[in-house]
Amino acid sequence: MANVEDVESKSGSGENDEKQLGEEIKVKIICIGDSAVGKSKCPNHEIWKNTRLMERFLIDGYKPQQSSTYALTTFNYQMKVNGQKVSVDFWDTAGQERFSTLHRSYYHQAHACIMVFDATRKITYKNLSKWLTELQEHRPNIPCLCAANKIDADMNMTKKSFNFPEKHKMPLYFVSAANGTNVVKLFTDAIEAAVGYKLNTTDFLDKVMRELENFDVEDEGNLSLTDEQKKI
Repeated sequence: MANVEDVESKSGSGENDEKQLGEEIKVKIICIGDSAVGKSKCPNHEIWKNTRLMERFLIDGYKPQQSSTYALTTFNYQMKVNGQKVSVDFWDTAGQERFSTLHRSYYHQAHACIMVFDATRKITYKNLSKWLTELQEHRPNIPCLCAANKIDADMNMTKKSFNFPEKHKMPLYFVSAANGTNVVKLFTDAIEAAVGYKLNTTDFLDKVMRELENFDVEDEGNLSLTDEQKKI
């Protein structure tokens, strides 16, 4: 189980927060981009051997679950945002992006997305447009964060401007899975964005799913049949 920590969040305020306070919020965050951009690999150092980018953030404890049907791996992380319990499911493609498109279940009910490109390979940056198009087919309204990975290979990359995230109003993070630069910041901000989206979404289906999560059968005593009704 990952360590539980308090994070100050801008996920919402007022009556909605008061209603949700005390409940555990469950969110799903997906990571997309070309294969081999560093989403799933860290350097072959003894400490980080056979770990992934997400594991860099979750290294103190995570629960990997492999789905052989869709070649997916999920990582569960527990934390607190403004004193409220949050359960985060991070979804990793497990190489599925090699087939140029991801199964629709990967996007289903995602609350935030991290788009990753390799700062040392221009083609992976150009292909972000393709990934955004696919994302918008399934989850057009969720918040997206853009990450330029492998900046440890060339720190001058941080001085360059990238039009894609600016054009699509995405915050850009210069990160390194190799040395951990900005990894915690990236994932923490993604969690806050996901929580904010879930609590304040105007999407009808998302609202329905949220209500279903809160549905407590034990509180539905009025649905029980009376003795007289059972005789009918």
